[in-house]
Amino acid sequence: MVRALECYKGPMSKLRPIKPGPISAKPLSLLLNDVFAEAYAKQGFAARELVTRWAQIAGPEIAAHAEPLKMQWPRPVEGQPQEPATLVLRVEGPMALEIQHSAHVILERVNRFFGWSAVGKLAFRQAPLSRARRQARPAPPDPKTVAKVAESLGDIEDEQLKTALARLGAAIKRN
Repeated sequence: MVRALECYKGPMSKLRPIKPGPISAKPLSLLLNDVFAEAYAKQGFAARELVTRWAQIAGPEIAAHAEPLKMQWPRPVEGQPQEPATLVLRVEGPMALEIQHSAHVILERVNRFFGWSAVGKLAFRQAPLSRARRQARPAPPDPKTVAKVAESLGDIEDEQLKTALARLGAAIKRN
């Protein structure tokens, strides 16, 4: 035991503890920017905002049934101006015809987003969308359990607060 205490009396014991500096946390999007930029570039997207902000660009009605898959740029011909790209959209089967009729609106909105005529035409691929499925809301707690929890709460003057706490308690007990 004495030897263990002697090791703390050595030259290291005279050093002051290091205080931590300010935390310089960076957003995850900045750290993964290069990784995502490379993946989107392989699909022909110069900017990933077309994919990440698709619902804002195309509108919620169109975005609910279609999503950008890739952009196909024609090979440049020397001495000729660059031709606009073809935007390939993944469209849910039953809505493909409706989205096709809205092609001029989609082209207008996408080109307005880019600020120039980047997209000249659309191509459609019928397939299920890759959006995440929403989880179903859990069923409300059993009214008998809510009443039992409400009895155990004691004196709470505010009835709305008491009801809310009883529902919360019943939901917690259920899980």
